[in-house]
Parts: sequence; structure tokens; C-alpha cells
Amino acid sequence: MPASNRKSELASIDHVDVVDEFTVAIMLKAPDATLLATLTDCAGMMLAPKTLTDDAGVSTHPVCSGPYKFVERVQNDRVVLQKFAGYWDADKYPIQKVIFQPIPDSTVRLANLRSGSLDMLERFAPSDVASVKSDKNLNFISMSGLGFYDLTFNVSNEPRAPKAFKDKRLRQAFELAIDRDAINQVIGGGIFAPIGQEIPANSPYFDASIKTTKRDIPKAKALLKAASFEQLNVELTFGNNTVSNQMAQMLQAMLSEAGINLKLRPTDYAAALNASTKGDFELLYLGWSGRTDPDGNLHQFVTCKGNLNYGRYCNPDVDKLLDDVRVKATITEHKPIYDTAQKILADEDPIIYLYAQPWPYALSKKVQGFTPYPDGLIRLHGVSIKG
Repeated sequence: MPASNRKSELASIDHVDVVDEFTVAIMLKAPDATLLATLTDCAGMMLAPKTLTDDAGVSTHPVCSGPYKFVERVQNDRVVLQKFAGYWDADKYPIQKVIFQPIPDSTVRLANLRSGSLDMLERFAPSDVASVKSDKNLNFISMSGLGFYDLTFNVSNEPRAPKAFKDKRLRQAFELAIDRDAINQVIGGGIFAPIGQEIPANSPYFDASIKTTKRDIPKAKALLKAASFEQLNVELTFGNNTVSNQMAQMLQAMLSEAGINLKLRPTDYAAALNASTKGDFELLYLGWSGRTDPDGNLHQFVTCKGNLNYGRYCNPDVDKLLDDVRVKATITEHKPIYDTAQKILADEDPIIYLYAQPWPYALSKKVQGFTPYPDGLIRLHGVSIKG
């Protein structure tokens, strides 16, 4: 689909042949060692082909494959799913109905959980961790994730790409004005682990030589001046929720000390994604759930035609490295290629990685059998509600 956000993840596929009722053969344009990992996440979640002729139809009534079937989506209010009795493993899914509700205010979310209106919170406010842990009626479960939260510069995605962002010195100045440790302490409640790269620290591909940048206001000001700026005015687009608002305000305060004036543009998450795709932003604060293979955290974000490359950063050397790694088979072959690409990206700073994606959950004691996973996807296999 032209509108698909999974396009570049599946670029190595030439076509798919039907072998029999339960078997397909995926034919590739070239070897792709990352494909199996790709198919374990969003790109491998099947949609009925006959529904794909209408982009709007897919977003409002998808026909999928899984233990639950789609019932309805009311934008900014709820998504409702019903158990699919025909699923191959249906007897392992006791819960009959699932309702996802977006509630931006973390205090309201937690109050609803405590009152019994909700059974589970995902990504609740870090400031509530201690309160949840001490509540005898709730369970706290946390899992370190595969992804990250970042600031993406609009380098060349018109119409709103600031000319200033083409100069990497300005992007570097931004990074030097940010104190990740303070973010973790003040907003993160100790679970926003600072990072300087997109590959998680527990991955065999992690590059320990890339250090998380420490705050240095004099150096940030010097870089601005070298790029002929004393002051810089930039608009930050972000999804409007409690933590994001706190983050935006803290970034605004920190950056102002370096002469960078941040104008805040809160919007709902879907609108932020839409704006980023259309180039209707200058600086973007966004999260990514992460992938098991580094390709999923890199290729689509920083290659010239990557479908999640919102800022349209483009470096042919990075493209070649990240394309080459796909045709190699082993970690030993992949590691030096990823290291080289990451060193280029750490220097050019098209994306500032702020902290590792945590997956904290607060659950009613009635919820039994829930297990978190590092990809952040909620799997209800074996999960039940007691009482």
C-alpha cells in the first residue's frame, strides 16, 4: 500500500506465492537477514487483501488475523475488540472483550484504575510508580523496552523544514543543551534511562564507544555562534499527554539557557504523526516501541527513503551501510557495519535519542496471568479477570 508505514521494512520482498492453504513462499529481491525479525512485529501482522483498496476503510474497520476481531474505533475515545472464536488457539484467551481507552491525564487514568473503571494501565506516569507499588489493590510490573524516545529534526521535509537544521552544528547544539540525567530524575522517576543511540544496551549490536552526550551550555552556545546564530526560534510538536507536556516544558527551559527558544505545539498523537508525515513540523518529540533487530530501529528512520524518516535526513553512506547489513547473515558481520553507521549518525545528529522506552504497567489485582514483553505489545494469552 502506498500509504503503509511498513513499506521500507518489507522492501526486500519481490512477491509472495501461495503454496497451499497454510503455506506461502516469500520471494526476495536479495538476501535479507532482518526479515524474520521484521515479520515478528507490525509488518508481519496480516490484513485481508480485499480490504486494502480503501485506505480510509483500513483505518476505520481493519480485517485482520488474531485472537480478537475488530468491533469499532471512536477516534480519541476507544477501540473495541471481541474475542474471535475461530482463532487457532482461542481456548487460551479467556477474556471475551477488550476496550482500549486513551486517557491523556495520568492522574485521571490512575483514579479510574483504582475505582475499578479500568483493569490495566500501560505507560502510566513515572511519578506514580511509588504510589502504585504501595497500593495493596494494584500490581506493578515493569519491562525495559527495545525502543526509545527522541527529538527528530526536520532537515528537509518541506514545507516547514528550517534552513538552519541543515547545519549539523545547530543539531549538535541542541543535544549539548539537554540534560538527560535531569529528565530521568525529574520526569522519569528513575525509569527513563538516558541513551545516546537507538540500539538498546542489552543488544549484542550495542556500541559501547558511543557515549551519552553530557550537557555543556558554553559549547552549545559556541556551536550556535559558529553557525551564525545568537538565538534560534524553533517549534516543538508533540503528542498532548501529561508526560509529554512535562517533557516539552523541561526541554523548553533547558534549551533557553543556550539561546534556543522553543515554542510548544501540543496536539493529539494521531495529528502529530500526520503532521510529521506531511512535513508540517520543525522539531518532533516522539517515541518508538523498538524492534528486536537493529534494522527496525534504524533503516526506516534514517535512510533517504525510509518510511519513518520524518525529517528527510539523507546520507548515501548511511544508506549503503544499512542496505549492506541486510544481506549479511551473522552478528559478527553485522556489528562493525552498524557501528560505522551509528558513528556517522552520532556525529550528524538527525535524531537526538533521549531515553530508553520503558514499559511500566499498573494492574488491578483481578488481572491474572499477564506477562510483559520488551516490544511493548500486550499479549492476552492466558490472561483472565477474576472476580
